[in-house]
Amino acid sequence: MEVHSGEKPHSCKVCGYSCSVKSNLVTHMKIHTEKKQPACKLCRYSCSKKSLLAKHIRTHTGEKPYSCEVCGSSYSVKSSLVIHMRTHTGEKPYFCEVCSYSSSQKAHLVTHMKTHTGEKQHFCEVCGYSFSQKSNFLTHMRTHTGEKPHFCELCGYSCSQKSSLVKHMRTHTGEKPYTCEVCGYSSSGKSHLLAHIKTHTGEKPHSCEVCGYSFSHKSNFVTHMRTHTGEKPHSCEVCGYSCSEKSSLVKHMRTHTGEKPHSCDVCGYSFSQKSNFVTHMRTHTGEKPHSCEVCGYSCSQKVTLVKHMRTHTREKSILL
Repeated sequence: MEVHSGEKPHSCKVCGYSCSVKSNLVTHMKIHTEKKQPACKLCRYSCSKKSLLAKHIRTHTGEKPYSCEVCGSSYSVKSSLVIHMRTHTGEKPYFCEVCSYSSSQKAHLVTHMKTHTGEKQHFCEVCGYSFSQKSNFLTHMRTHTGEKPHFCELCGYSCSQKSSLVKHMRTHTGEKPYTCEVCGYSSSGKSHLLAHIKTHTGEKPHSCEVCGYSFSHKSNFVTHMRTHTGEKPHSCEVCGYSCSEKSSLVKHMRTHTGEKPHSCDVCGYSFSQKSNFVTHMRTHTGEKPHSCEVCGYSCSQKVTLVKHMRTHTREKSILL
């Protein structure tokens, strides 16, 4: 009846607010009794604790009060420093219950677990490909959009993946962080080192089902398969020439551009192909690496040795 009569018997003793229903007064009183949520004065962010607000404020100020005593790296949040310190201590407190995998971050373990569950919740609507990691999904989408957000400030090179830019920068710095423990060989990319290791182990995991030939590098295997399929995916936009290897197209393009990147420091002669340059240098060094097993004749070019060998085969035919 109070609602219909307009009577408001429930009053707030703090501000005088009154209402007809007691539950509404209870809700109202929370304005006075509950603590106001800490809010950021620079943006609309608010939180339940002052400590969380303090962390947030650092995103505006750039303050990083937590520093690593080992390498000097600094962080705005203590938890980030704790995770970073594991790169020095090698600590990996998060373990997979299915296999022996362990990680320094819980997020990495969560991602790893998807390799067991097969969960792939990130789906590409363009080609139907799916991914377990959002980062891989975002990188994949750039193959459709053509986006290349990572730029080299030295030469203007751009790429879709940050890891590709890191590798590219080594072409400027000369850094080769991957070293072979057997012979000391070093490389700028991990994949190059893994390929090199196979020269020591003799491992050739890529086998051709057509002719039985095997390869240590997958790229060489793929190129070899084109000798059977006849595929020539690399085409010249100038004359229509096509070939099975990208390196062959690069050499071919020099017939149009006239580029001769291989130059002799002795006489200044330049060449479009490295193999011709190497052969030319032997005219200065006197090197003759190609030898005849019959008479000991040696020469600087393989083609010259092939011609020479015919002098022995002709001798045999005359004697017969």
